[in-house]
Amino acid sequence: MAPSIAITNRSLHDQVVTRVRDLIIEGKLEPGSRIDEAQLIEDLGVSRTPFREALRTLAAEGLVIVRPSKGSIVRKLTPEDVFSMLEVLGQLERLAGELACVRASDEEIGELVELHERMMACYRKRDRMPYYKLNQEFHSRLAELSKNETLKEMQSNIQARLKRIRYIGNQKPDSWDGAVADHEKMVQALKDRDGPGLGQAMESHLMKTWDRVKDSI
Repeated sequence: MAPSIAITNRSLHDQVVTRVRDLIIEGKLEPGSRIDEAQLIEDLGVSRTPFREALRTLAAEGLVIVRPSKGSIVRKLTPEDVFSMLEVLGQLERLAGELACVRASDEEIGELVELHERMMACYRKRDRMPYYKLNQEFHSRLAELSKNETLKEMQSNIQARLKRIRYIGNQKPDSWDGAVADHEKMVQALKDRDGPGLGQAMESHLMKTWDRVKDSI
């Protein structure tokens, strides 16, 4: 690990979680691999306690499996796992899109459109990780605009488990271009408050994600 990943403020739990999560998302900690805790603690410049707390948080997100006395490993999803989660997430986000067009205020829709524009700025600069994080926020915020707490919770749980998968979906330039085109359709439907159109675009986008990642799993 490069020294540049060292954490300067050692008391911030969320910073440790973010750094380790990013290492998993980017594949620097490979799916199925055992996490070398001693090495990571040294590289990150933190003590054992906040690092262990970070692992528990990532385990709750479904990214890590903590095995008492055996060490922790990065969760590895099977193709069947990924397809089934994308299938369910597609239906959840379809409903989120339909509800958001009915329940969201003009101000809330404007804020989501602004977030989309920030995503597009990262896309044009080919800043993949910032784009990815804004993309994740877009999907989470859309679920929030459904004003349905059960839907929001279910969407959040599945999205957390698919973080690495969603990241590799933009690995190839043509796949990234396709995902951006999908988002342009989503945002236009949102602006028009076209619930069925947005719902269909959301579901289609999630199932296309399967096509983009299935050969990489």
